[in-house]
Amino acid sequence: MTDTPERRSPEPGRMTGPILVGVMPGQHPVVVEQAVHMAALSGRPLVCAYADTTAYPVDGTVGGPSAPIDPDGVDEETEAIPRSLKASLAAQLAGAGVEWSLVPLAGEPAHALAREAHELGAAMIVVGTRDHTLTAALKEMTSGSVARHLFHRQDRPVLVVPVNPRVPANDDDD
Repeated sequence: MTDTPERRSPEPGRMTGPILVGVMPGQHPVVVEQAVHMAALSGRPLVCAYADTTAYPVDGTVGGPSAPIDPDGVDEETEAIPRSLKASLAAQLAGAGVEWSLVPLAGEPAHALAREAHELGAAMIVVGTRDHTLTAALKEMTSGSVARHLFHRQDRPVLVVPVNPRVPANDDDD
């Protein structure tokens, strides 16, 4: 099977598109730090993508129109990307030495990131793990992890950055 013209698959062994990183408010900075590191090493631009789970893509496109899942729950102050996220990314990426942008996505994060990676012809997708909390564990049980969904559903590398690793103590190193 050959690629259709609209499909942008990465070339094996070669980084050609931007580095795509999933971002969200309150995210541990190490995720973006690792994405910046990969972008700098590869000479690729960095695309930070925020998926709004309260909206869905109307026409199935990434950057196209979106609509709220619950129109009654939307107020006029709702933004495609929260101001706090814009501000923290701008501060973190100031002087990073890589070209970067921030794009809004709509829908479930794994699907939205996969669609965006496909549209951009991204070389790689970078995501972080969840914190080790009861809330995060319950969310993963019910909806699964973004990383797991990504590496099973698309054809480009996925870098999963541990944000709060549980490293077991090695009692043999005394």
